[in-house]
Amino acid sequence: MLAAELVDVKGSSPRDAGTVMLISPTRTLGTIGGGALEYMVIDRARQVLRDGLGTDSLDVPLGPEIGQCCGGRVQVSMAVVTSEKARDIVGRARAEQAGYPAVYVFGAGHVGHALASALALLPVRTVVVDTRPDELTGFPVGVLTRAVALPEAVLREAPPGSAFVVLTHDHALDFLLAAEALKRTDAAYIGMVGSRTKRAKFTSWYKETGGDLRVLDRLISPIGADGLGDKRPAVIAALAAAEIMVHVGRREAITPDARPVAGERATADGC
Repeated sequence: MLAAELVDVKGSSPRDAGTVMLISPTRTLGTIGGGALEYMVIDRARQVLRDGLGTDSLDVPLGPEIGQCCGGRVQVSMAVVTSEKARDIVGRARAEQAGYPAVYVFGAGHVGHALASALALLPVRTVVVDTRPDELTGFPVGVLTRAVALPEAVLREAPPGSAFVVLTHDHALDFLLAAEALKRTDAAYIGMVGSRTKRAKFTSWYKETGGDLRVLDRLISPIGADGLGDKRPAVIAALAAAEIMVHVGRREAITPDARPVAGERATADGC
């Protein structure tokens, strides 16, 4: 197996420097951006493996010469994966994952399961919290679950920059958790599932309990409110996951100690 790494990126590129892709004679893992660049690197890497070479490199302009229009230039380093290289790759991946923002999903019902499945594909650390241990089963690998009697305590202890999504089986508990989340001025996202009627009832309750109405604009409810109004759990989850990532990305872009957001994103064809 060979590791192909973008070691230098100038101008516009589908992925950032440090991105690694693993290539074997028959399979690949990860992506350096897709498109003609990736196919070129895969072909060259497999030639390196066939020739028994240990290393190689490519300097590729991302222009008309290869059928891409990014306009940048990348240097790709290729090296056979030794045990030392494997440890380096695993270590870097773990360090990157440790820096992912946390998303706390309060409620393990249908929408909670669907949302956790959607978030499992994204660069976040997903934690599903519920008071009912029997409901915390069947979640994707990598999604953490916590059965607790007082979920608001988990919310208070969450790291800065976390996102909070409230969708429990109990409206009273939803209100309690949403109010608690609004105390977190460092939250990247606060959302509560439900209808506009539920939001209105929460607003009334929040005011009666002495809540600061000036912070209510930080509460997104219904979640996925800019979407279709579709009530199917999978659709709500897809819209909410996108909404969460937008808010997390905005916070990262303006917070000095958060992971910076790349200036340009890759599309499906690589740039």
